[in-house]
Amino acid sequence: MSVDPSAKDHPRTIFGWCMYDWANSAYATTVLAGLLPFYFAEVVVGPDGVAWGGRVVSADTLWSFFVGVAAFIVFLFAPALGALADFTATKKRFLLSFGYGGALFTTLLYFCRSGDVLMTLLFFLVAQVGFVGGNIFYDAFLPHIASQERMDWVSGKGYAYGYVGGGLQFGLALALIVGHQRLGLTQESAARLGMAMAGLWWAGFALFTARHLKETSSGNLLPERYRRWPRWLAYMAVGVSRTMRTLRQVGRFRHLLLFLIAFMLYNDGIQTVIAVATVYGTVELNLDVTVLMLTLLMIQVIAGFGALLFGWLAERVGTKVAVMVTLLLWSGVVSYAYFIETAGQYLFLGGVVGLVLGGSQALSRSFYGSMIPEEASAEFYGFYTVFSKFSAIWGPLAFAAISQMTGSSRSAIIALVVFFIAGLGLLALVDEDKARQAKLAGAF
Repeated sequence: MSVDPSAKDHPRTIFGWCMYDWANSAYATTVLAGLLPFYFAEVVVGPDGVAWGGRVVSADTLWSFFVGVAAFIVFLFAPALGALADFTATKKRFLLSFGYGGALFTTLLYFCRSGDVLMTLLFFLVAQVGFVGGNIFYDAFLPHIASQERMDWVSGKGYAYGYVGGGLQFGLALALIVGHQRLGLTQESAARLGMAMAGLWWAGFALFTARHLKETSSGNLLPERYRRWPRWLAYMAVGVSRTMRTLRQVGRFRHLLLFLIAFMLYNDGIQTVIAVATVYGTVELNLDVTVLMLTLLMIQVIAGFGALLFGWLAERVGTKVAVMVTLLLWSGVVSYAYFIETAGQYLFLGGVVGLVLGGSQALSRSFYGSMIPEEASAEFYGFYTVFSKFSAIWGPLAFAAISQMTGSSRSAIIALVVFFIAGLGLLALVDEDKARQAKLAGAF
């Protein structure tokens, strides 16, 4: 007897969902974290910076600005677009539209050469919006395809696919760069080809998602008051009005909001560790690029295992407890980082980071998914994305300020323990049972 693919916990549906993480993690690892920041700084802009608005601007300033612009664009549209996807039952259509748009502009980075500053930044901006926007709708499928009992495991499996897929593609790109002379390529062209390969990887493996992941609900008709409007304006109005309706009900979701604040705090610590790890290894330990890239690859592999391990743990001790364990481990990570002196210690720390990174990210997503109404999952994951992006602001600012005041990144790295402890304290106050009862009382 066959099982309906629209039923929860269906293996083929879960495989199709996980394969999107496998696909788009090539962009996250190879382009966003690996090659493009270095390529943009060293090749596209160069060490002397570029004239911009009547002054000379450095590569890192331009890069940071456009990362912020991409985050702001997502901040503006995420909840309303999610609400529209819920209303029209078009999560899959939005997912693939953002995904293939991002993949296309990632591939087009191949044509960005020295001096192509504006073109590189615009291609990156569209690719980044495609990546982050697509993830809203990807995450929104989780409560629809996984039962309450299996949600932690499925979320962890998705992250595991992503870490392994992203790590494999990054390894291929690095091999291309290391062996560029044997292939008759310059190092610059090898880097461009490696980034283009990430776009093709993203587009190619997303075909599994297109085939196996099915839309999980049926759409609604436009309300009568909007039917005389231009169609695009009517649907925009629906998305905004549904978002405003949810915001008016925020009092019902106290524990969900408390979790989002806790998540914003501890995720700020996590994102800061990720952002400054390479700089910390370079400045404080004088590590060469080989050790840094090896550590990044190792983190990818171990994070996949960590996502599955903590998914298993969550099924036995509860999701909230498992997340709290990861936060205690994160506190230990930044405390130990203060004392490390050698490449071996840095590699060991990278292994621990990989273990807790996969677990904390996967379980945060599934814990949130268990407390939101299924019929508004894309809208609520839009809010989740907003809090996630907003959380990437204060940690780096605190790290920079403390580094400047003390003259050392060591004091700054250990100070991040405050974010993990504060997040842990607020998370302890979250009552998931009350949050799950509240989602049944909302009107969507």
